Amino acid sequence: MKTKRIASLRLVSGLKHMVGLDRAIAFTVLGRFWSALAGILTILLIARYLTPREQGYYYTFYSLVALQIVFELGFSFVILQLAAHERASLTFLPGGDVEGDAVAHSRLASVLQKAIRWYFAAGLLMALALIPAGFVFFRAHQSAGAAVAWRAPWCLLVMAAMLAFQVDPVFSFLEGCGFIAEVAQRRLTQAVLGSLLAWAALLSHHGLYSPAMVILGQVGVGIAFLLSSRHRRLIAGLLFYPVRQHFVGWKREIWPFQWKIAISWMCGYFIFQIFSPILFAYQGPVAAGQMGMSLNIATAIGSVTLAWMNTKSSPFGALVAKGRFAELDRLFFRTLWQSTVLLVIGATIFLFALLVGERSFPGLANRVLPAWAFSLLLVNTILNHIIVSQALYLRAHKQEPFLVPTIISALLIASCTLFLGKNYGANAVTIGLVLQGILFAFPSATYIFVTKRRAWHGVYHGAAA
Repeated sequence: MKTKRIASLRLVSGLKHMVGLDRAIAFTVLGRFWSALAGILTILLIARYLTPREQGYYYTFYSLVALQIVFELGFSFVILQLAAHERASLTFLPGGDVEGDAVAHSRLASVLQKAIRWYFAAGLLMALALIPAGFVFFRAHQSAGAAVAWRAPWCLLVMAAMLAFQVDPVFSFLEGCGFIAEVAQRRLTQAVLGSLLAWAALLSHHGLYSPAMVILGQVGVGIAFLLSSRHRRLIAGLLFYPVRQHFVGWKREIWPFQWKIAISWMCGYFIFQIFSPILFAYQGPVAAGQMGMSLNIATAIGSVTLAWMNTKSSPFGALVAKGRFAELDRLFFRTLWQSTVLLVIGATIFLFALLVGERSFPGLANRVLPAWAFSLLLVNTILNHIIVSQALYLRAHKQEPFLVPTIISALLIASCTLFLGKNYGANAVTIGLVLQGILFAFPSATYIFVTKRRAWHGVYHGAAA
């Protein structure tokens, strides 16, 4: 019996090593799996309780509220990397105290203090801008058909996003400090509560409130987590820590990195979110709903496997700070291989299910794009997974070399989507999207990754020598 138990433990350990599964990834993957599985039920509820026109409003809500990126400016990623570099010289005690280098302690505190001030102001500006912007957009593009009560749900969604603005930067900071598993566990709880509240809204025939309920559930769990004893003491201690002359300078250290990240993230809106608003404006809410649901599913599939890479952002930064580049490369390439293989398997399984669904459940299948167009979205998801992974690796060096190609990709996708969406519809948009990825985005990103990795590590090794 004991021998069998040891053999079983070794088998489990070997499988965990093969797929690169650790505690942080486990909670993150559970959260993504929950989101994916819950997304299936959400899609069924949307098909049951929302009309095709309301579905268009539902997904366009998400696309428009994503404009919050204009106010966030990618600062959450900058916070994570700055915290990761400073925590390399510090030790976090179980009670919430911090020990180690005094300069690093002071600089870490200054990162959190700047983040809180930034997101408080940015959240207010976001709410003041997005609520009227949504009113202008939906009023300008009303189409024939039954009226849709969108005003109150839109306002609640923006206010919920403003509250989330106050919680998310602290989560990014804690991830940078190494509390990756704890944050991942809490994000799982956020996903569960958010889904339950969204389902309640759909089942009670208030489906357009469900996007806001998702975010409000996440905010409630996030606040409860941050008020827990250990994290409350750590955060309070850093917020009131006397920084004095040892601080992370905005002009000298943050802005030279952040402005590039900010532009890249704003371009990301055109790369990932522009489709539903354009189709809503030119093809109507039904086409926008089909594209929105299809993108939502493809993104959910990709997000599950991207967890393997996202949980490595903080370790990447810490390894760069310590100059351990060989270890960095081993961790990155192993994680990239594991996550990409799993993504291909997941995409293949879903595509097969969609082909079966087109024959067996045509009413439900009509809520998304046809299988051939959906397959193009999945190809683009795989390409984006590799590109995002390469970007995480290079950004761990507190550099942003993807600025120019990201701008070009955003311009190409926005112009193609505008032309194809206006004249030919959603299916044509998927063709333009995948062609852009194959012909430009993936080759340019890979070239930058190879050249910058060689140049930066060569310089660092030379300096160390």
